[in-house]
Amino acid sequence: MVVFLVLLFPLLLMVFAILMERVEHRLRHASVSEDEIEEFLDQARPEEVNTFIREGWSRGLARFRRRRNPGRLRRDKHDAPQSH
Repeated sequence: MVVFLVLLFPLLLMVFAILMERVEHRLRHASVSEDEIEEFLDQARPEEVNTFIREGWSRGLARFRRRRNPGRLRRDKHDAPQSH
């Protein structure tokens, strides 16, 4: 039994390390830059701040970005394939 644990522990540790690396990679790329935070805090409307407070940073910033770049949202909807 001890031999089994001695052999299994390093494998489990390596799997855990690989999984944590993947999580860290996603978090690193999903993070928001300091400039975006500063711009949000300086220029956000009250409803965007309320969204930030109620639903979190990602939704509040997404709402702020939609207001700042309305043409991008229209282009994305226009470019999307339509199902009939």
